[in-house]
Amino acid sequence: MAVIQNNKINKVFDNLLSRQEYLVTQSNDLARSFGNLTAFQHKLFDFCFSFVQKDNTVDKIYKTDANTIIHHFGLTLSGSNYQRVIKGFKALNEKTAIYMSITLSDGSRGIMMTSLFDYISVGKSGMIEFQFGRKIAPYVFELKERFYSFKLSELSRVRSKYTLTLLKLWNANGYGTWKPETNQLPEAHIEGSLQEWKSWFLGNSEENENWIAGQFKRNILDRALNEL
Repeated sequence: MAVIQNNKINKVFDNLLSRQEYLVTQSNDLARSFGNLTAFQHKLFDFCFSFVQKDNTVDKIYKTDANTIIHHFGLTLSGSNYQRVIKGFKALNEKTAIYMSITLSDGSRGIMMTSLFDYISVGKSGMIEFQFGRKIAPYVFELKERFYSFKLSELSRVRSKYTLTLLKLWNANGYGTWKPETNQLPEAHIEGSLQEWKSWFLGNSEENENWIAGQFKRNILDRALNEL
């Protein structure tokens, strides 16, 4: 009976591990794991990454303020835009869950459920603090050093979240070889199933479930390539 039960558990576990969200095993995986963010949330995500320095440690706390972010996005100082920034951070906190396939101390496989951020705090004065999760921070630091070679001002000009995702995919798979001053993207081979591509661009949205290959190419890839 115990053997039958273990087989059932193993089958369920294998099904879980085969799901695309359990993909963060190296830093360039992190660059493509947030397909459920909107364009504004992607840019806020990029803004957070711009604070990272290669010598940072997992205990590093980053500080900014709402006015700085509003100015960065070229918005006017107003209550509605302040609210937009705070709601953006709220969405980042809610949408950046990360699931990792790991090996436990006994040698067996496991799943770690964690988050990109350890915490995000917002003060009444507009002061914002955030810290990356201890388990994820090493990937963040490696990603910034090796792959995330875009300038913040360049990313902020991109209009579509799909273009942002494609740029990050392209750069992550080109191993940080893009040199913006040449105005030419690096050659990169991005390989994945249709479901993988949809998860990178759409996350776990309803569109992910319903769109067929032709729709995905027309509505997402072609739009992103045209903007590039």
